[in-house]
Amino acid sequence: MRLDAERVEFADAIRDFCQRELGTLAQRDALTENETVANSPEILQKMADLGWLGVSLPSEYGGAGAGLVDECVFLEESHRGLAPVLGYSTGLTAAQTYLKWGTEEQKKTIVSNLVAGKIEAIALSEPGTGSDLGAVQCRGVRDGDEYVINGQKTWISAAHVAEHLLLLVREETTGRKHEGLTLLMVPTDTPGIEMREVVTMEARTCNDVFFDNVRVPASAVVGTPGQGWGHLMRGLSVERMIIAAFSIGAARRSLEDAIAYMRQRDAFGQSISNFQALRHRVADLATDIATTRSFIYDVAQAIDDGVESDLAQDSAMAKMRATEVAKDTALAAMQLMGGAGYAREYGMEFQVRRALAPPIFGGTNEIQREIIAKALF
Repeated sequence: MRLDAERVEFADAIRDFCQRELGTLAQRDALTENETVANSPEILQKMADLGWLGVSLPSEYGGAGAGLVDECVFLEESHRGLAPVLGYSTGLTAAQTYLKWGTEEQKKTIVSNLVAGKIEAIALSEPGTGSDLGAVQCRGVRDGDEYVINGQKTWISAAHVAEHLLLLVREETTGRKHEGLTLLMVPTDTPGIEMREVVTMEARTCNDVFFDNVRVPASAVVGTPGQGWGHLMRGLSVERMIIAAFSIGAARRSLEDAIAYMRQRDAFGQSISNFQALRHRVADLATDIATTRSFIYDVAQAIDDGVESDLAQDSAMAKMRATEVAKDTALAAMQLMGGAGYAREYGMEFQVRRALAPPIFGGTNEIQREIIAKALF
């Protein structure tokens, strides 16, 4: 689908903001050298003041109520402009589950935090449980009017700056591993929680999170006890769309930077943008981006229209394809730029680093292929 005039205007406003706030080399270097690549309170506050955060969230809880298409526009353009909104994206994923299954108080708290530029995190993976999410071992046991939590989570993005964790725990051990799982809304300042940073190649701050007899009230349950697995499903599908949207924005930035470099780089007495082999590679990349981008917005529009019969399959396709296009584009762009693509000065090495993680997180692309295959057979 093509964006209408109002959404194009929205995209232009975000692009202008990113150019103004993040367009210089010094600003870009600041993003690549510390965790602000994932979270910058200053930038998020400015975006919040402009009314851009929570654009897809319901208006009755403080969001703009515009829908997922508009959220995809925001995420695409923000990542195209190198804006530090990964922490916000994590909270946006968590919000899907709160809005579907949470109490009114939980919904109000989460949405108001996101709209204000605060971070919310989702804690699912464990040292022995990533793709096999049903094998969660972190325990959450009912004790009177409280739950007592013990165990560990890992690869939890932005947990150290989050207000709450949407935490998946095993409440009961049953014959089927996907049963007996419960979701809890856990404030990150609760006694007994310890976080340790996991350093990554992209300055994307992830955390190991440890729980030692952490107590939360029974009112912290999100949805029905023991039904956490089912409660997560729609939210994880929307997460794939979130990842797809920001990945295609990153792909566009990689290609644009490569084209800009090629236009001004001369070799053999002419611009390298005149060389057919290079031009045709760029044409292929642009086509991959355009077709993938169109599919992303088609799926987002279907979700906004309430057509979700193929949501798991379509969102898996969007996430898988967009993240691989982003990775392939960044690597190709580096090659097109030659040595300059490898140099920190030009920024393409950062584009490559940030393109390597999305095919892994949010459900590996191998898992996405299995989701698609199950729908087909």
